[in-house]
Amino acid sequence: MDPVAMFPLGSVLFPYTPLALRVFEPRYLTMIGRLLDVEGPEFGVVLIERGHEAGGGDERAEIGVRARVLRIDAGAADLHVIAVGGERIAIDRWLEDDPHPLAEVSPIAALEWDDALAPLLGEAERVVRRLATLASVLDEARWDPGSELSDDPVESAWQLAAMAPLGEYDRYRLLGSTSVGGLLRGVIDLCLDQEPVLIARAADARGAEDGGFQGPEAPGG
Repeated sequence: MDPVAMFPLGSVLFPYTPLALRVFEPRYLTMIGRLLDVEGPEFGVVLIERGHEAGGGDERAEIGVRARVLRIDAGAADLHVIAVGGERIAIDRWLEDDPHPLAEVSPIAALEWDDALAPLLGEAERVVRRLATLASVLDEARWDPGSELSDDPVESAWQLAAMAPLGEYDRYRLLGSTSVGGLLRGVIDLCLDQEPVLIARAADARGAEDGGFQGPEAPGG
């Protein structure tokens, strides 16, 4: 299998979810330029687990997602790329940069739907939308809490994982799910763990907007 052009990022990309990139570093401009010469351009996205990719010495995750390029707009000194997550991939081996990162990868089996999971999918949607609404109060929502989901249940399960206001470590754990049921249960459990924190922070934010706490009344005359 031919090497895959890779784009390490500080965030997790899920299947069936959008990715917007501003590309300005010369080696990635070269990468995108090369992709324009092939039909159905794609590149791999992996999470940088530690360090900074631009400075070298970063540690990259072992699994990622293929991103299919949908649109490229050229700026004065950069490119704006719109892509969508596709199949998951396992990184078999990193190759020498040419000049951008390259890797040999293997596909990870797609998750399969079971109609018995419909109630769990509904519960996950309710929990995620509730937390996304809380996150929007803090201006931290990843997606609009009212965003429409795909009619395909597997796609919508991944989209709920993307919508959930979770940290990148938790999102990476979800990316490694081996079943739709495990993915949905993981989304629910992680969101419920996060909910008290978001509730407290949202309450603090509202209190600050209202002028903070109310002190003791001044003595009457």
